[in-house]
Amino acid sequence: MKTATFGAGCFWGVEEAFRKLEGVTETAVGYLGGTAENPTYKDVCSDTTGHAEVVQLQYDPAQVSYEQLLNVFWKIHDPTTLNRQGPDVGTQYRSAIFYHDEDQRLEAEASKAAMQASGRFRRPIVTEVTPTSKFYRAEEYHQKYLDKRGRMSCSI
Repeated sequence: MKTATFGAGCFWGVEEAFRKLEGVTETAVGYLGGTAENPTYKDVCSDTTGHAEVVQLQYDPAQVSYEQLLNVFWKIHDPTTLNRQGPDVGTQYRSAIFYHDEDQRLEAEASKAAMQASGRFRRPIVTEVTPTSKFYRAEEYHQKYLDKRGRMSCSI
């Protein structure tokens, strides 16, 4: 099993998109990339901790490749809006790929460059490609939030 971590706005919908992929064996929503120890949802929403809302997933590379995960990442959000996804505004909603090893870094950077060159996006991609740091699991009520409510996606 391998680990991948993505920030693409509100983590509820991001988790649902990845959770449904064959080869993804586990998902957890949480906070990563900030300075505060053990942040809460309230702390992160204050936009003062520097954390992003992220989904960390375990996946079987024999069933789903990191490249396939990156393709989903690019499809489920707008990587050209700085610190914003739809009506959600703040650094916690930034577009980010947190890599766990050198191979992931290289793939993420190549994927970002290919997306920018593709012409799919009219504005520059602002997605950060950053080494992972300590992941803080979000409160339990955030885990599989949409699934618990019988929803398939977030509506913006």
